[in-house]
Amino acid sequence: LVYFKCLKFLCHYTSEKIQEMGVLAMMPALLSAQNSCTPKVANIIAEVAKNEFMRSPCVEAGLIPPLVQLLNSKDQEILLQTGRALGNICYDNEGRSAVDAAGGAQIVAEHIKSLAESTDPATGKLLTVFCGMLMNYSNDNDSLQAQLIIMGVIPTLVRLLGVHSQNTALTEMCLIAFGNLAELESSKEQFASTNIAEELVRLFRKQVEHEKREMIFEVLAPLAENDVIKLQLVDAGLVECLLEVVAQTVDSDRDEDVAQLKTASDLMVLLLLGDESMQKLFEGGKGSVFQRVLSWVPSNNHQLQLAGALAIANFARNDGNCIHMVDTGIVQKLLELLDRHVEEGNVTVQHAALSALRNLAIPVVNKSKMLLAGVSDVVLKFLKSEMPPVQFKLLGTLRMLIDTQADAAEQLGTNAKLVERLVEWCDAKDHAGVMGESNRLLSALIRHSKSKDVVQTVIQGGGVKHLVTMATSEHMIMQNEALVALGLIAALNLDCAEKDFVAANLVQVLHKLLKDEHSAPEIKYNSMILICSIMGSEPLHKEVQSLAFIDVVSSLRSHENKTVAHQASLTEQRLTAQS
Repeated sequence: LVYFKCLKFLCHYTSEKIQEMGVLAMMPALLSAQNSCTPKVANIIAEVAKNEFMRSPCVEAGLIPPLVQLLNSKDQEILLQTGRALGNICYDNEGRSAVDAAGGAQIVAEHIKSLAESTDPATGKLLTVFCGMLMNYSNDNDSLQAQLIIMGVIPTLVRLLGVHSQNTALTEMCLIAFGNLAELESSKEQFASTNIAEELVRLFRKQVEHEKREMIFEVLAPLAENDVIKLQLVDAGLVECLLEVVAQTVDSDRDEDVAQLKTASDLMVLLLLGDESMQKLFEGGKGSVFQRVLSWVPSNNHQLQLAGALAIANFARNDGNCIHMVDTGIVQKLLELLDRHVEEGNVTVQHAALSALRNLAIPVVNKSKMLLAGVSDVVLKFLKSEMPPVQFKLLGTLRMLIDTQADAAEQLGTNAKLVERLVEWCDAKDHAGVMGESNRLLSALIRHSKSKDVVQTVIQGGGVKHLVTMATSEHMIMQNEALVALGLIAALNLDCAEKDFVAANLVQVLHKLLKDEHSAPEIKYNSMILICSIMGSEPLHKEVQSLAFIDVVSSLRSHENKTVAHQASLTEQRLTAQS
């Protein structure tokens, strides 16, 4: 250790002396001479540029243009030392701009392309240096990375990976370069046109060391965000590799094994986000991969429970898959998993399991089966959760379950504790998703049950004002759901709702919706239905008269939508008769 510290000090000290003595200023001329000393001069620059404080002086001394010129040399040693010098100067430094201006990256890219097929050890060393130079040149710089992509560097690097798979240093350099370039969306199309999936999977199978596998994982993760590459990775056998990693690490407490387990299972879930790759692995619900992933749900490992639940949520992206999974008992596995996480449970697992249940509840034929399985009872256990992601999924699951299910909507809608919590969450202004879903579930309980008891529970729980506010939402679907629910409240229990309607300025809201030329036809239609429904209330009737609703409604008789025009005529008659 002392020896290396001394070497570092000497290098640092020598670099300072070189700068003080003005040696850098002499080097452009020495480089331009191109003689037997040229590689030694380039080597000195490479060593000097290892020191961060010397990189800018190298650029200022004008070393970049003559170094780039040397890239046209046929001498392999000159190319090697020049590549090292440029790579070191470029590292996190303005030297990149100078190399760009001199066209250095293009020359290096062409060298790599022309030398790619050569398996000569000396060439392998040169290719490693050139790849490193391009990596330093473009690292964390989107515009320079995009430039390399346009130059066609990606197919060349993929070819290197195949030809030089035995060259560890070059392979690692390619992987680092892939990791940088794969972050750019524009790179995905080029990667997809190569056999990168096969090469990475083949390389992964050979690795046993954690660090090497981790390097490959870092490339796979951004690439697997692309649906075409997802399918290519599945076809290349990546899934089998991932399942093997899971099997090898699931019972280990070592940090590196825990990390590998997480990375492998997360990547598996990512592969399932592609429609084609997901369906290929589902195999009609009989695929071995699908079955293996299902076995993760009852596991005692939280990471596998999470990945298993997320995988089910991803498989549950079309009706056919959802129906098959519900019929084969997957709901029970998810409910058992949730039951294990009620008290001080893992929030990410709760969120994932609820996501899966929500997706499974989308097909109409699944709703009654899931309700009979007790899904709503288990979901309600999480009403006490203070975690917005869990609250959001809980609300979405219940809303999906009661859609067209009158009995379930009535049962839940008369649950005072649920309604009380919904009203509380309707005020969750810091969490727009939770607030929106609470309003929508409150409306859904009324719309699907059409029950006077549910309406009474919502009125007593203070939910009316939130539904009136919901009618002013920027989202038309929410406006419409609110108006239909308010119409049912008025039709089923106007006397009890009257005070809340007045306090929430319902009449003014309806007037504004009808006057607004941007309001959708269904919004205008349901607003007029609601006006007719509240005319039986004296205070609301007076408000309607005071705002001259007849004028607004009369103008809608000529509306281009015939349903709106017809309802306008009926509403005008009602208003005229009761004026």
